[in-house]
Amino acid sequence: MAQIFDPAPSSGDELIVCCYVNATSRIQVVRITNIPNWYFERVVFPGQRLLFEALAEAMLEVHCGMMASAILSDTIPCVRLAIDEDIPGYTVEEEQQRERANESDESAVVPAI
Repeated sequence: MAQIFDPAPSSGDELIVCCYVNATSRIQVVRITNIPNWYFERVVFPGQRLLFEALAEAMLEVHCGMMASAILSDTIPCVRLAIDEDIPGYTVEEEQQRERANESDESAVVPAI
């Protein structure tokens, strides 16, 4: 996958294809800062899907907030965002099962009135 600006460093490590979806109603800024000599930062609009390549050890920081301020709201290992089944010890099916289990846990919560 071609990344026109700041391609992932080719240090001999294999790159993984990742997908992040902004499931919120706010604009987010995502960054990878833990890979030396690589700058990755993108704006992700509500509902937008972002496909990118990264090293398996990369961590995606998700920043969101209001006017002129941003708060680090989450840090996600890029391996969890991988859409390639060739990662040792990782399968897309297992991740989908984990997501379904999390969704069913969240739906079981009854809001207090």
